Amino acid sequence: MNIFWTLVIEMISFGLFIYFFGKVLWKPLMQAMEARRRRISEGLAAAERGQRELEDSVNKAEERMAEARSEAHELLANAQRQASETLERARADARSEGERIVSAAREEVDQAVAQAKDQLRREVGELAVDGAERILKREIDTKAHNDIIDDLVAEIR
Repeated sequence: MNIFWTLVIEMISFGLFIYFFGKVLWKPLMQAMEARRRRISEGLAAAERGQRELEDSVNKAEERMAEARSEAHELLANAQRQASETLERARADARSEGERIVSAAREEVDQAVAQAKDQLRREVGELAVDGAERILKREIDTKAHNDIIDDLVAEIR
């Protein structure tokens, strides 16, 4: 065959191929490519949404961590303040209790001193009466006796 007819047959074959390809295969091929393009586009959009959601989640997590740290600092400060207040109250209570104990001890000592003075006065009075009896038994001099009694009364006071 001649090259001319070979080229003509090839051109006709190619034209039929293009026609057949355009009518039968082109549309499904383009639909498949469009579907793939849509899937890729949706995948990229989903990836971007996922990235944004991840960034939002990270930001929220950081905010929550900051809030948790802030709350922890507040709780710690409150606990320290309450501990300090409790310690101060305990110190004040201890001071007042100590002062009350000292005051009670002083009152007790004062009462003991007063009782001792009363006891001493009674004993001195008894000794004075005893001494007066002895003096009276020995001699009866009223002036001397009065002087002795006055001296005893002055000493007692």
